Amino acid sequence: MSTQGLAVLLISLFALQRYGYGRMDLVVFALAVCALAIVCFSTVIVLLGGLILRHQIRHTLEMEALLRRHTPRIKAEAGYPNETGFSLSTMPWLPLIGVTWEIVHPDAIHNRNRLSDDELRWEEEIVPRKRCRTQQITRRFTVRDVLGFSRFTWRFTQEGELLALPQAGNIKALPLLRSLTAEDGIPDPGGDPEGDRMEIRPYVAGDSVRNIMWKVYARNRQLNVRLPERSVFHSSRTLAYLISSPNDEAAAAVARVAVESRALGEDWLFGADGSDHVSAQLDEALELIAGSRALDTPLPYGLDAFLQRHGNQGSIHCIVFVGAHLAPWLPQLRASIARFNVRFSVVLATDGLAPEETPKTWQRLLFRGTGAKQSNTLESTSLTDLSRLLTQVGQLVESTLVVDRDTGQSFDKRMNRI
Repeated sequence: MSTQGLAVLLISLFALQRYGYGRMDLVVFALAVCALAIVCFSTVIVLLGGLILRHQIRHTLEMEALLRRHTPRIKAEAGYPNETGFSLSTMPWLPLIGVTWEIVHPDAIHNRNRLSDDELRWEEEIVPRKRCRTQQITRRFTVRDVLGFSRFTWRFTQEGELLALPQAGNIKALPLLRSLTAEDGIPDPGGDPEGDRMEIRPYVAGDSVRNIMWKVYARNRQLNVRLPERSVFHSSRTLAYLISSPNDEAAAAVARVAVESRALGEDWLFGADGSDHVSAQLDEALELIAGSRALDTPLPYGLDAFLQRHGNQGSIHCIVFVGAHLAPWLPQLRASIARFNVRFSVVLATDGLAPEETPKTWQRLLFRGTGAKQSNTLESTSLTDLSRLLTQVGQLVESTLVVDRDTGQSFDKRMNRI
């Protein structure tokens, strides 16, 4: 019973006892009895409808699970309406009640339940506000009467995968994020012998006869060999990693655009917090991006394990995608840079650059936007904080890139537009 129904019940009982029986007021007696009858009728109808609907939902989902050999998969995109295939009967034989439901796990999902064309079933449509990946979907169903006197609520968990990709926003293209570790022709004693044959020395036992300079031998009868220089070579593989943080939705969107637009080059390997798997395939990388948001508990920092497995294969350049906020990832990234002999680049993503001055109260009320716009404003980064973050990160990595999902613009470490 709802608060409104409980209030009506108490007032009716008080009026019936005080005036209906106490003073024998027939008008109050009739009104109180009618109110009690309506509240009781609403409670019975809501309870009966809820029990029937709960049994119907359980039976329908169990039958669908028996007919299917695999769990259903829902693929959606944040910020846009997506159909899930879940529907309920309108139950026209139960009068004066309404049915609503919403997804409570994963969070940040808005439900839009609409009637089918024949107006016999309610069809579910969702609008995710953030990315997510989960193997269970929990819905909260509510059955209430039209007067709001009674309410019956329960939760039901369905086995099935929900994959919601981050919204790309206004990001159309990104600069090429391919890994270049050095230019050609720069000798480096610590590099691998992959350069041109430029080193010349006398022949010694064990040298390959293919390296002997036969034309020189024909002139002066001296055996010399030409060996490849030890220089840093062009790294053809790009390592990319997405670090999870409280405000990382823009970073996930930038990582998605980078993977889809081939901004990482032809040969790349992608990893993200929340999974030990890595991938060089587009679909699998998108799944890693969707699963990098913490739903229940914070995700562990996984860049060290990622580099431990894949960062020791020659000259490596790693691109890290993070949210442009002062978060716990900064000291962890500093420790990773000191631990591994890898060249790093950081891509800082934000949902707008906030002005230096805080808007006044009348400005916030007058220019208040939609819910999505307000959410982006809450996740925006002030220019002061961004400048401080660029200074700290720029001292650790080889290069930095700032990407604004709200405008789609990219900036270098000096905030010059690219």
